[in-house]
Amino acid sequence: MKFKEMIAKKAFWKSVVLLGVGFLIVYNLVSMLFEYGGFDFNRFFTERTENGKLFRFILGQLLAAFSYGFIIAFGQFRMRGKKDKDKK
Repeated sequence: MKFKEMIAKKAFWKSVVLLGVGFLIVYNLVSMLFEYGGFDFNRFFTERTENGKLFRFILGQLLAAFSYGFIIAFGQFRMRGKKDKDKK
């Protein structure tokens, strides 16, 4: 499957979004556990969004989610395309 064909599929973008959101949840929970030794949601988000850092935090989260989701979904669809090609 070629790159343009792959990114034209709705299923590809659905995977990108789901993988990205899953990554954000896991990443933020693990980060919170390591930094605070537990689940301190209020302190975690307050420190990251205070003093005008809200936009930077949101932008960073969105870029990280998109990057992770795109890379992993691309790999999955590429592998699936190769398996389908080998079966023919």
